Amino acid sequence: MPKFDVDESLVRKLAGLLEQTGLTEIEFEAGEQRIRVTRGSTVVHAPVAAAPVAVAPAATPAPSDGPPAGAVMSPMVGTAYAAATPGSDAFVKVGDRVQKGQTLLIIEAMKVMNPIPAPHAGTVKEILFDDGRPVEYGDVLMVVA
Repeated sequence: MPKFDVDESLVRKLAGLLEQTGLTEIEFEAGEQRIRVTRGSTVVHAPVAAAPVAVAPAATPAPSDGPPAGAVMSPMVGTAYAAATPGSDAFVKVGDRVQKGQTLLIIEAMKVMNPIPAPHAGTVKEILFDDGRPVEYGDVLMVVA
């Protein structure tokens, strides 16, 4: 693999665009070099490989039902916390009734604590993240129905 020199000013510009626009990911490609910056990580690829001509799938995967009804999805990559501070009570527990906009958890991304609000009123049916563990964009964090 050829050496790929990372242009630090480009990475900083792309990260700045993420902050300004509220995006979670941005990708830049020039020739055979490509860089993707996401909240919480940077991935560098070089060179860009040609797409395979045709590959037949071994088996058709089962159709996904998608996220459960009332799913609260992670809007970003980061570390999820159930409480405001270590040792304090969790924002919510299974069975709690929540109002739209109420803080359900916090995701720390790039040293910023981001409260995740309830998208709608309902009852917390499931909590699907582990406190203090990383989450990815699109992960189902909990179910509020």
